Amino acid sequence: MANHKSAEKRYRQSERRRQRNVATKSHVRTRVKTVLASVTSKDEDKSREELLKAVKVIDKAAGKGVLHKNTASRKISRLTRKVNALSGSAG
Repeated sequence: MANHKSAEKRYRQSERRRQRNVATKSHVRTRVKTVLASVTSKDEDKSREELLKAVKVIDKAAGKGVLHKNTASRKISRLTRKVNALSGSAG
């Protein structure tokens, strides 16, 4: 346990940030799963709609520093390729 006042404050701050980061990462994972589920069901319109929502959440997480910018870009790229492949196979 922290012995100094400043260390105690740092502990409280880091715990709040950790909780916020966990919630944000969970939200990102949930959005990614909804996109993948809609791709699996081959629903192109719903997939595009869910992709836009997921991109927004991923970008926001990267902006807050919860995800690294390259990780966010990679996730967005992979999801976009899967959604685009849906329209390619249909046409």
